[in-house]
Amino acid sequence: MIGTLVNTGTVIAGSLVGLAIGDRLPEKIKSSVLTALGLITMWIGVTMVIRGTRPLLIVSSLICGGVIGELLAVERRLERVGDWLKARSGSQSGGFVRGFVSASLLFCVGPMTIVGSIQDGTTGDATLLLTKSVMDGFAAIALAATTGIGVLFSALTVLGIQGGLTLLGRWLAALTVPAALDQLSCVGGLIILGLSLRLLGLKEVPVANYLPALVIIALAVVLI
Repeated sequence: MIGTLVNTGTVIAGSLVGLAIGDRLPEKIKSSVLTALGLITMWIGVTMVIRGTRPLLIVSSLICGGVIGELLAVERRLERVGDWLKARSGSQSGGFVRGFVSASLLFCVGPMTIVGSIQDGTTGDATLLLTKSVMDGFAAIALAATTGIGVLFSALTVLGIQGGLTLLGRWLAALTVPAALDQLSCVGGLIILGLSLRLLGLKEVPVANYLPALVIIALAVVLI
């Protein structure tokens, strides 16, 4: 669990730094930083997407996952968690929910989260998660400076999801096989691309509604 604990800590630290400098930044600078983060997120998504080698399986997983996500209202449920945290914290930040949702998705959807957590849980090797921790820390600075305190509470999402994957590591080891990981990364990359469109202000894609696609593609690649 050391990797997840460190990652949670860097998100908290990065968020606090971002909040400390955010009020001092002009709106134009904040907009520029958010645009840069959106472009970087898009680049990450593209590098993940090109790893996919089974188009039919990937397309089917994304479409089916999106339909399931819409029926389950995953995005709205995640927003409600953000609303609850906002109320409990007494925050008046207008961007609280947006920051919480965006940061939670950015920090928890990707191969480094899955592989790193499984490695930490099965072998005790937290190297990948420690590397991810540094990246997430810098991303938290940028997000917190532009969207506010909601990013800080995404540390709870990191702790819950990565901690859960670490504890289940021995049963999820099959997902780290390259052939399986490539398809999983591709679907995750498509979701990340949707997030980049939101960060860039191009389209409000209900990104969280596509999260069930990760479960579908994971089950599919293991069975196939």
